[in-house]
Amino acid sequence: MEKMNWATLINDKRFGLEDYHDPKKNRTRTDFRRDYDRLVFSSPFRRLQNKTQVFPLPGSIFVHNRLTHSMEVACVGKSMADNIALALRQKYAVDGRAPEHFDHIGDIVAAACLAHDLGNPPFGHSGEKAIGTFFSEGAGLRLRGSFTEAQWFDLTRFEGNANAFRLLTHQFKGRRKGGFAMTYSTLASIVKYPFESSLSTKGKFGFFTSEKDDYVRVAEELGIKRLSDDNEPLRYARHPLVYIVEAADDICYEVMDIEDAHKLKILATPTVIELFLNFFEPEKREHMCRVMDHVDDPNEKIAYLRSCVVGALVEQCARTFIGNEDAILAGTFDGPLIKHMRPLECEAYRQCNEISWRKIYRSAEVVDIELAGNRIITFLLEHLVEAILNPELNYSRLLLAKFPDQYDVAAPTQFGRIQAVLDHVSAMTDVYALDLYRKLNGMSLPAV
Repeated sequence: MEKMNWATLINDKRFGLEDYHDPKKNRTRTDFRRDYDRLVFSSPFRRLQNKTQVFPLPGSIFVHNRLTHSMEVACVGKSMADNIALALRQKYAVDGRAPEHFDHIGDIVAAACLAHDLGNPPFGHSGEKAIGTFFSEGAGLRLRGSFTEAQWFDLTRFEGNANAFRLLTHQFKGRRKGGFAMTYSTLASIVKYPFESSLSTKGKFGFFTSEKDDYVRVAEELGIKRLSDDNEPLRYARHPLVYIVEAADDICYEVMDIEDAHKLKILATPTVIELFLNFFEPEKREHMCRVMDHVDDPNEKIAYLRSCVVGALVEQCARTFIGNEDAILAGTFDGPLIKHMRPLECEAYRQCNEISWRKIYRSAEVVDIELAGNRIITFLLEHLVEAILNPELNYSRLLLAKFPDQYDVAAPTQFGRIQAVLDHVSAMTDVYALDLYRKLNGMSLPAV
């Protein structure tokens, strides 16, 4: 069976700067490390500090936001990637030496983990849903006849992962070619769903119509296996490092959400202790209980258990990746790494997921932020889309003046102009979106 090749999958060519690529350059700081640093110092990354992860922001008790979540995912992802790279070096070593491209896996995964949520709108996943339903159920439905079927799927199934790929690759007004000019390997490693929106399941896909050719360019350069025929909707296999980024994200959101719920007293200490101890064999559980006996603070007990769980899941996911490397390279591996762990960890993770959906994601605090976020985003879209469609009106001119210059409100196509609205709204922080909502409603006025 034809398999992808690590030698081509790890490529430091920069998107948009291909003419300047020099594979023989010798730098102490690799291009993959430069990807990581470039993201840390970027405005979209900083804005994540004021975007909801799960629980409302801000609050009297600190909980995770998109920024802290992304940083933790990067830490977990790099640890997992380093474990996997070590095993791959040993597997592919010849005369005691391994191909040097395995040295870069940790930096690529860390950068991709930082970038994986950059395209998410404010107010958590409810923000994504609000944008999609604005077009499928709300005022945007009247625009159905203005777009191709593929464009309509992009709008009604708006997806933060696809939006992240757009944010990193699109040449916004006044900006350089290639967007962030990231390396090909880092870009491919954030695309969890490498297919177009017409093939989406549960609203998940990897790239908008406007960035379809860009993804094809990246995939073909890296030798990512194409799974669709020429006359079918575009679908590729995942870049192997996507599985590591996804696993790190799965670990962090599940384990950290439970820890946050404990701090907010949504979940009781005995409940969380039992959930986390379920990941371990009896002998290990007994040792962990003895350690906790030396600590009185419930939050410290949970923090200790959380670190143990994360370590165990990192080890299990790394083993799963190595054990299924051939299937991953062949594009036949099915599902996330988390679902292919040992039965003990799989069952413990399932129990955490079940209680999260029952007690956390449907809690009053979370539902309230979803309701408010839906209302705010829907209101903003109604007004901003109307301004884009009727720019000659006085109110429209005032609203359009609020757009940052990088968003092309005068794009030559209506789809391009609607995308400018979505670019603007999805980039907003929770606080900015709420503030703009209040101002447009006349509930807040500038100081005089």
